[in-house]
Amino acid sequence: MGFATFVLFTGIAGDFWRNLIFWQGYGVLVLIITGVTIAMLVRNRKRLRVGSLPYPLLAFMALSFLSISWSFYPGFTTLGAVVQLVTTAAAVSIAITLTWQELLTVLGWVFRLVLGLSFLFEFVVAAIIRHPIYPVWVAPVAHPAQLLYWSRDLLFQSGKIQGILGNSSLLAMAALVGLIVFAIQLAAKDVRRGWGWFWLVVAVVTIGLTQSATIFVALAVVIVVAIASLLVRLARTPRARAFTYGGIAAVVALLAVSAFLAQDRILSVLGKSPDLTGRAEIWKEVIALAQQRPGAGWGWLGYWIVWIAPFNTLHKAGGVQPPHAHDAWLDVWLQVGIIGLVVFAALVLATLVRSWLLSVDRVVTAPGQTGTYSWVAMLPVLVLTAQLVQSIAESRILLEGGWMLLVIWAVKTKLTPLGLESVPEARAPLSLRSRR
Repeated sequence: MGFATFVLFTGIAGDFWRNLIFWQGYGVLVLIITGVTIAMLVRNRKRLRVGSLPYPLLAFMALSFLSISWSFYPGFTTLGAVVQLVTTAAAVSIAITLTWQELLTVLGWVFRLVLGLSFLFEFVVAAIIRHPIYPVWVAPVAHPAQLLYWSRDLLFQSGKIQGILGNSSLLAMAALVGLIVFAIQLAAKDVRRGWGWFWLVVAVVTIGLTQSATIFVALAVVIVVAIASLLVRLARTPRARAFTYGGIAAVVALLAVSAFLAQDRILSVLGKSPDLTGRAEIWKEVIALAQQRPGAGWGWLGYWIVWIAPFNTLHKAGGVQPPHAHDAWLDVWLQVGIIGLVVFAALVLATLVRSWLLSVDRVVTAPGQTGTYSWVAMLPVLVLTAQLVQSIAESRILLEGGWMLLVIWAVKTKLTPLGLESVPEARAPLSLRSRR
């Protein structure tokens, strides 16, 4: 589990490594991870066949490589596709080697590290350094944009802290996922009660200090999904479940309509302008570019290469060229077109459905048993819900740790039914017990 912790921490906190040890040092870490990942996949080759992986995931990866043939920047698309493949392979290796319980434990370690180091980092900046600092790769003498600050020294001012990630929105998302993980561990009694509540409070305080409107909305949606899952669990008969689903659908529809009608007021309360802090301008330009190549896109990149066309022509936000579209769906359309958008939507939808069914079904370990409900079964649907809300304002579900988590949910919900992990057959070749 140590390797899995290191990989997921690096995926979630990639900016931390880049800001601390330069891009070259980060590249060395990636090479190490790649080597160990290959070794793990080779060692577990009897337990996994490529054809047993979710078909939309395979299709998306194939499309990223195929886009080299029509890419506007084929060299960079080759690099982007290889990076996406390495990220996917690392996530698959974690999905097939860890049980659900082990995965929950690893995620607990990862997000405690991220949040704990973030508060330590911000304290050192505020108490000792006492002024904003840049990443090591930024030359302050060049008067770079303030958006490049690693820390803005706002901890003692109750400002929007950025933590080791150097971005308040990303830190807020890490805190939300941490909140979900810590709450599940506490409910399942996997951690000491005092320790569990301590980290739960840390996650809540972090969300408050980062002041991310997107994450406030994501938290509300996650709570609704969690309540809906528990209500379905309480429904004992098919008829009761049908009524429960009907009630949930009605409430969700009512909330959606109310949110739409009151969107300006909600944005005002959350401290956001109607253009969502400049995102509307970015989206407008991305849509215009995507419409020039609507079917297959400009070619896969992942992170944008901001100094090449057409990305170097886009509007700068706060003096910084945006590294992604701030919307995962627009980013997919821009890079791999409508074809990619359909494939990505299929991947998300299939994963979401399997995650929901996992969360509301009993865990059965032997024929004839009624089974029991498991708290860890709610992990993928709640985290994926948070990721999907974030995907409206950020593209992180396509990149690094966000993509790793999506791949883990996609692979694990298909290949590893929760109940099978407690019986010997759970270690049989995964392709023999996969769920289509």
